[in-house]
Amino acid sequence: MAVNSQDFVPIKEIREGVVVMKDGSLRSVIMTSSVNFALKGADEQEAIIMQFQNFLNSINFSIQIFMESRRLDIRPYITLLESVLKDQRNDLLRIQTREYINFIKTFTDQVNIMNKSFFVVVSYEPSMVQGKAGVVAGYFSGKKQSKNTQDKDNFEENRTQLEERMQVVIQGLTRMGVRSIPLGTEEVIELYYKLFNPGETEKPININEVTK
Repeated sequence: MAVNSQDFVPIKEIREGVVVMKDGSLRSVIMTSSVNFALKGADEQEAIIMQFQNFLNSINFSIQIFMESRRLDIRPYITLLESVLKDQRNDLLRIQTREYINFIKTFTDQVNIMNKSFFVVVSYEPSMVQGKAGVVAGYFSGKKQSKNTQDKDNFEENRTQLEERMQVVIQGLTRMGVRSIPLGTEEVIELYYKLFNPGETEKPININEVTK
């Protein structure tokens, strides 16, 4: 019996920024900024710890805190500098740009510069009887719903529940001074693709909106 590698991937589909698992549960990924805890004063550190404790006590569902650490791909930056060098007409600036490119290449070869990204995964597991609710309601109302309509209605209802949990998490993170933003469909696909293909070098997820 042939085994497909996709059989080991627990994801059924990704739609509207929501990860639908094969067991019917949903996941949503929130990208967050970081806090340099070591540079904070004693009072600030204690306040952050208290806020984090309050945050954990405020949620009645499970979350996953995930950190991704990857070596920074400097090649796009080098390509940009080489393009500037090519168009540079000033001889002195050309020499300085070339020396800077060589410095960057040498430095990054000797030192592993890591790019760290932080995520919070929020989950929601629908009730096993929820899927039958639409059928029962349709039966008593005299309307027969197609399976596609039922699946769409269930998805929208479950997504609403998931979004409510996301808002609780985002508000709790904001109180700690951590900025956060939910990932869209393309960003989630990119994230999971990199997780399941660690050897691939891809563009990092844009964190500009988080760090503003």
